[in-house]
Amino acid sequence: QVQLVESGGGLVQAGGSLRLSCAGSGRSFSSYAMGWFRQAPGNEREFVAGISRSGGHTYSADSVKGRFTISRDNAKNTVFLQLNSLKPEDTAVYYCAASNLIKVVITGPHEYDYWGQGTQVTVSS
Repeated sequence: QVQLVESGGGLVQAGGSLRLSCAGSGRSFSSYAMGWFRQAPGNEREFVAGISRSGGHTYSADSVKGRFTISRDNAKNTVFLQLNSLKPEDTAVYYCAASNLIKVVITGPHEYDYWGQGTQVTVSS
């Protein structure tokens, strides 16, 4: 089992940047594939970006490709999401999640086993 705690959210103007962090504790952090999701009011939780256990393979949703970057530091039990060129439509609660699955790409919320509490990102126009 792993416990996840996100931080780094906030209010930013359109075009700005934020860096989200997700700190893991408990069972070996590097044994999990990690992902970031977001959920805006009235919307379903949607996949944003994912990263393999080693950090060597990353993938992201088309809506954020070229703007958001996922990375991880297994020595510090932390996964990051760098958000650049933010748009008002990026406003949402952002969640990190950990998966036990052995798959190249893991994008479904049901494929993740552990979730953080979320951090709010608000982008003003």
